[in-house]
Amino acid sequence: MFKKGQNVQQEFGGQVMKVIGFEPELIENVLTQWEDEQGTIVTAKFMESQLLLVDEKRNSDKLFKQN
Repeated sequence: MFKKGQNVQQEFGGQVMKVIGFEPELIENVLTQWEDEQGTIVTAKFMESQLLLVDEKRNSDKLFKQN
């Protein structure tokens, strides 16, 4: 199970996302957020089984900076 603040990505995707929460009724649904190429903040929901934990140091340049 993932924790808030961890960096994840889809198994076959390249986009690194930050875990921001979980769907209340279905804890296996992970809410994520990232910044796209145009600078838009995108929020999405994925099943936990679709995501992999990533090395934060290796991918920190791909994430947006949260306040």
